[in-house]
Amino acid sequence: MSSVRHRSSLGLSALTLVTAAAMALMSGCATDPSLGGNKGTVSGAAGGGTAENSNSTLERCPESLGTLAIEEDTAAPWYITLQQYRLGSTTPVLRLMIQQSNCFVIVERGKSLNNMMRERDFARGEESRAGSNFQKGQMVAADYTMSPSIQFSGKTGGGGGGLGGFGGGLGMVGLLAGSVSKNEASTTLLLIDNRSGVQIAAAEGTAGNFDFGIFGAAFGGGGFGGGGGFAKTPEGKVITAAFADSFNQMVKALRNYKAQTVKGGLGTGGRLGVSGGETAASKEVDAANNPKPASKPAAKPAAKSTGTTTKK
Repeated sequence: MSSVRHRSSLGLSALTLVTAAAMALMSGCATDPSLGGNKGTVSGAAGGGTAENSNSTLERCPESLGTLAIEEDTAAPWYITLQQYRLGSTTPVLRLMIQQSNCFVIVERGKSLNNMMRERDFARGEESRAGSNFQKGQMVAADYTMSPSIQFSGKTGGGGGGLGGFGGGLGMVGLLAGSVSKNEASTTLLLIDNRSGVQIAAAEGTAGNFDFGIFGAAFGGGGFGGGGGFAKTPEGKVITAAFADSFNQMVKALRNYKAQTVKGGLGTGGRLGVSGGETAASKEVDAANNPKPASKPAAKPAAKSTGTTTKK
């Protein structure tokens, strides 16, 4: 009997706490923000080759491998879908993660490039002060371009009862909490050599987390814009974690990097020849399909006359 009373009191206590929390949220009350709270997979800061408060699981390089620009395909379906989650560009969080890793030096190729060029226009128009040092030949070239993409991102699983499965006095908890669903994401990073156009590396990553309906309802399903959405919302956090997984996989592959080679040289026709083609591989195909007939052995030369006659 006492154990039943104990379970009942636990259920009522939990119900009271959840109800109070729900009522506070619905009435517009909020707790004071905590500085540095609610860290995501990618957090902290980077200054040059120094990283502060970065995730301990992030792969790092002892030396930088070159300069890197990040290019998003803003017309791709995955980028447009991000707007449904009120998420912006993936570039800020990727740039932070990559600089913290020390694997690449990031160069600006986004909207801030317009400001860079405007400052140069001021200098060329003699509007800048003397000694501003905006001469030509100072911009750093991007050795590589990294292209991010999201193959899959969405909610899976879930149940209508939420936490109501505990029964008894917790039935109301399930009603308030709503459904519990899992956010899952799969991402890809491509690394392109800007001078040759050759793909240097490619990596895929995945991540998942659980989303509790009460929080999604209270905050409008992720009403944080820009980079904050990737650090705060369930959808943003799982996408960030998937990109971090992609990058970690890429770094592991690059540590053992060995350049791909093609017999005869890159871009000279390849090894998959076609009949009648002009590449070296095509000529090999023609030679194999139309072998030349074996040449006949040369006839032996006739014996030379000695110039002597035989007497009869």
